[in-house]
Amino acid sequence: MGKCNSSNEKERQEPAWNEFDQSMHAHEVSRSNETKLSDQVVSIWMMVLSCLLFALMGAFVKLASAHYSIGELVFYRSLIGLILMLGAARVQRGSLLTKYPKEHLLRSLCGAVALSLWFYSIGKLPLAMAMTLNYTAPIWMVLFVIISAQLKGYRKVSPFMPIAVTVGFGGVICILQPTLQDNQWWGGSVGLLSGIVSAIAFLQVAALGKLGEPGYRVVFYFSLVGMIIGVATVMLEGGFTSHTFKSILMLLAMGVLAAGAQWSLTYAFSNGKTLVNASLQYLTIAFSSVLGGLIFGDQITLMGIYGMILVVVSGVMAAYFRSKTSCYDPDARNTPHGFTRSLQHPIDK
Repeated sequence: MGKCNSSNEKERQEPAWNEFDQSMHAHEVSRSNETKLSDQVVSIWMMVLSCLLFALMGAFVKLASAHYSIGELVFYRSLIGLILMLGAARVQRGSLLTKYPKEHLLRSLCGAVALSLWFYSIGKLPLAMAMTLNYTAPIWMVLFVIISAQLKGYRKVSPFMPIAVTVGFGGVICILQPTLQDNQWWGGSVGLLSGIVSAIAFLQVAALGKLGEPGYRVVFYFSLVGMIIGVATVMLEGGFTSHTFKSILMLLAMGVLAAGAQWSLTYAFSNGKTLVNASLQYLTIAFSSVLGGLIFGDQITLMGIYGMILVVVSGVMAAYFRSKTSCYDPDARNTPHGFTRSLQHPIDK
């Protein structure tokens, strides 16, 4: 009889415990979802902040270009980045030694060249236009994926990718042909080239990430090579320019804003949704338009505005279709030999 009562009591307790476990599990899931949603909201605002800081950095580059040569700007920008990455490596107790020196050298050379071209175009063009031409990089990345797919067959390419590229090139034509003045054509061509080289550099950053290289190490070597190229360019141009208090402030602002923008960008892509962030990054063009008008009195024709909009639309399309692309060779991304074959998602986490 006692055993029967004990058994009945146990049966009555089990449903209660099951309900309690289910309730606790549901509560934990709810908290987890709330945390993820909160992270995504913060990531959105961090991406917006990154865009604003990048636009401000571009404004200070344009201001400083009136005092310093492009080689000097690249040197000082790289110097500040190098110092910050040394600090980051120390804080994270990480090593700056790498097993992939050739890959770092190639990425750093492309990055430094792209930075030089971009800074040059900022000094010669309206700020928003220079930003837009540099932000054609995602369009070029999609084009590279399409070409690679045709030549090697490693990737399954969305049929909508060529549409994104076509829209982007239409935007570039709208910007370049009727908008640029006679003395701005060279700057426009350089700005467009900066977008092409930036695309190559971004793809190499993605490949280094897949090889397990931490971000601070990638930026460290990029900054080191940028300093060397900057010094070499300055020597060819006749040496460094003397500083003024105002010019020093501009250089510091340029470096600090760039570091803050990069940190905000990294946080956003690490904690938010890739496609959302890839779309929001084009706010930099909008912020640059406002800053260019307020600070430099930049004026852009209606056709130029249409072109900028087309580039933004194309970039968002490119990010979306790139996220849908699949790779036929998943093992290649984990090997040094797959460095140039796994350039698929340059902005994926």
